[in-house]
Amino acid sequence: MNGLFVLSLQSMLEAIAILLVFVVALFIGSMVLPGRRVDLANADGTTRNFRLNGFALLCVTLLVVGALHALGWIAISEIPSRFLSLFVAANIFAFLLAAYLFVTAKPSEGKGDWRDFFLGRDLNPVSFGIDLKFFSYRPSLIGLAIFNLSFAVLQYETYDRITLAMTLYQIFTLIYIFNYFQFEIGMVHTWDIVSERFGWMLVWGDYVLVPFFYCIGGWWLVHAQHDLSIGAAIGLVALFAFGFWMFRGANEQKHRFKQDSDTKIWGKPAETLDGRLLVSGFWGIGRHLNYTGEICVYLAFTLTIGFESWIPYLLPMWLIVLLVHRSRRDEKRCREKYGELWDRYTQRVRFAMFPYVY
Repeated sequence: MNGLFVLSLQSMLEAIAILLVFVVALFIGSMVLPGRRVDLANADGTTRNFRLNGFALLCVTLLVVGALHALGWIAISEIPSRFLSLFVAANIFAFLLAAYLFVTAKPSEGKGDWRDFFLGRDLNPVSFGIDLKFFSYRPSLIGLAIFNLSFAVLQYETYDRITLAMTLYQIFTLIYIFNYFQFEIGMVHTWDIVSERFGWMLVWGDYVLVPFFYCIGGWWLVHAQHDLSIGAAIGLVALFAFGFWMFRGANEQKHRFKQDSDTKIWGKPAETLDGRLLVSGFWGIGRHLNYTGEICVYLAFTLTIGFESWIPYLLPMWLIVLLVHRSRRDEKRCREKYGELWDRYTQRVRFAMFPYVY
């Protein structure tokens, strides 16, 4: 961890160069790697195009980084020592990108005040044929994967072993990230892509919050004094599997229903309210069980660390606050969209995220 809290002009210039090379390489990869193209209709009748090559981009990036490390051209284990300089560089990049988006938006988009800088003026800004909002999830999650892997490499180089806790942490986080890119088409239909404008809030979340905060568990595991018992490991695998099943299953059910209202859910024809709201499967139990599943997944990440410190638990605590708040925003939008039908749905499906609790 030498140099973690030390900033110098040289370290900052190196961090800025590393960040720019990383983002530009991913941007070029998004342009040239093959992938399925998907069109999404806008409310104004225009069409947005997305190239779903994120899984290929993730695999190529990890292979290249691994090869460069094996050849001795880069040292993945040194990434944690550059954490602070990279964090500052990412903040500078995020503010500059948000300012660029604010200034270059069409005059008719938003009022041009601080709220538009924060939330964004443009729904889906495009550069060189790439949707910038959709693209920004790639450096976010691929960066998170590289940070996490660097902790495992650092632990191995320091102690000549990788603990069971670190092994499970790596497996859980990599499954989560690989699965996101494997089913990247689902992201095209999320609220963030369809309706959220792209401003500082999403930019900072993508380039700073996710890669630098969501890896907090890996930090603690590098020098953790404990390891997991077999029983605890089995319990964490069960928690992760349950949460992942709920998280991915709920999202997949909703996606299949949107594509085909006659689809089957859990072996039976999908049941709906007026053919518009799904009340089968997870969506007949809770209105946002996909969020509940995601919380279980992140709790499994964090519990690999044990209870040596409360700091890593800031991540699941933050996620609970974030997703409860988002569920309420979802409820407000759905009530405005569906009116009386949404009231009928909430009477049918009484619980939002935690059955019999909330």
